[in-house]
Amino acid sequence: MIVIAQVSDIHVDGEQRSVDRTRAVMRYLEELPYDLAAVLVTGDIADHGTADEYAVVRELLKSRHPLLVCPGNHDDRAAFREGLLPEDTETRPDAPVNQALRGEGFVVALCDSSVPGKDEGFLEDGTLEWLDGVLAATPHETPVLVAFHHPPVPLHTPYVDGIRQFGTERLAALADRHPHLTAFLAGHAHTAAATTFAGRPLLVAPGVVSALRLPWENPGPDSPHVHLDLPPALAFHILDEDGGLTTHYRTVTV
Repeated sequence: MIVIAQVSDIHVDGEQRSVDRTRAVMRYLEELPYDLAAVLVTGDIADHGTADEYAVVRELLKSRHPLLVCPGNHDDRAAFREGLLPEDTETRPDAPVNQALRGEGFVVALCDSSVPGKDEGFLEDGTLEWLDGVLAATPHETPVLVAFHHPPVPLHTPYVDGIRQFGTERLAALADRHPHLTAFLAGHAHTAAATTFAGRPLLVAPGVVSALRLPWENPGPDSPHVHLDLPPALAFHILDEDGGLTTHYRTVTV
C-alpha cells in the first residue's frame, strides 16, 4: 500500500496564523505511525513570494517523509528556487519548477502551472515535454500521479474558476498517449473536490490557510469568499496492490 499525503495553499505571509496552521499539519504528518511514500505541497507556498517568507517555509516544511513542493500563483519562481531549492544552481531562476519522485511502485510528477505575473495557470511547452519524458521513461505497469497547483477544469467555484489552468487540451492529448497516467492532483481551490479530467480522476486538496465558501454556502453577495475559522485539512492518496486509487481527506486541530 502506497500512501501519499497532499498539502496545499499554506500561504505563509509573515503572520503567526499561517505558520501555526502549517506547523499543525506538518506535525500531524510527522507523528503518523506509518512512513509515507511522499508528501506533496501543491502551490501557494508563500503569500507574497518574498525571500523572508520562503525562509520561514524552509523551516516549516522539514519532514521525515520524502517531500516535493511546486509553486502556485502567489509564488515567485526565482525566490522559490533560491529559498527552497538552493542546490538547483544550473537552472535559470525564472524557469518552471518541475520535479519528479520515482518511488517503489509509483512515480509522482510535480509540474509548475504558475504563470509569472498572472493568477491563472498554464503548463509551458517545456513543462509538457518534460512530463512526456517522465511518462515515457516509466514502465507501463507503474502508476504515475501528475500534480500541479491549478485545476484544469472548472470546479463550480467562481472565485477560483476564472483563474484555473488553461490550454488544457495539450495536457489531455498527452494523457491519451500514456495510459499509466493514473490521476491528476491539484490545489488552488481551497476546497476538497473530486472530478475527472482526460478520463482520469482529478483530486483537489483542501486549503491549509483557509477554506473556500461554495456558492450555495455563501449567505450573501457581500459575504467573504473564504472561511478563516474552519480547521486546516489535507488529502491522503492511496495506491493499492491492484492499482486502485482511493483518496481520504482529513482535518487537523491547530
